[in-house]
Amino acid sequence: MKLAFSLLVLPIAALSGAAGHPHRGTDVTVTVTQLRSADGQVRACMTGDPDRFPQCRSGTVSHRAVVAAHKGEVTVTFPDVAPGRYAIALLHDENSNGKADRALGMMPKEGFGFSRDAKVRMGPPRFEEAVFEVAESPKAMAIKMRYMF
Repeated sequence: MKLAFSLLVLPIAALSGAAGHPHRGTDVTVTVTQLRSADGQVRACMTGDPDRFPQCRSGTVSHRAVVAAHKGEVTVTFPDVAPGRYAIALLHDENSNGKADRALGMMPKEGFGFSRDAKVRMGPPRFEEAVFEVAESPKAMAIKMRYMF
């Protein structure tokens, strides 16, 4: 029951595209709903690499963003995203310590969410459960923040 998503220690950064081939991608905008407080930050990572999900610490097809939390909802935008298949993981880092705090060593004490509102069972969802397509036009979606405590 290990939720291994020690997400995002970096501020907004976009690390996508093939080296030497600049592209003009599109925006992916996420409305994060059901935040229980305005404490801390919402950390978001989006990756097209199944092996890097949900952490997506680095990689050529990874994007990261950090925004101030607001009770209710916040908006996160990933700019200049190349067309492809991606999955998003969110963390409501309420104490702004840059990591997912856990109770009993396993259960997340802070909020989390995934694209397609993929379900958490005995750990984070697989990439294929959270994956979505980005085409050449802007993409918008909502992701519900969930809390276990």
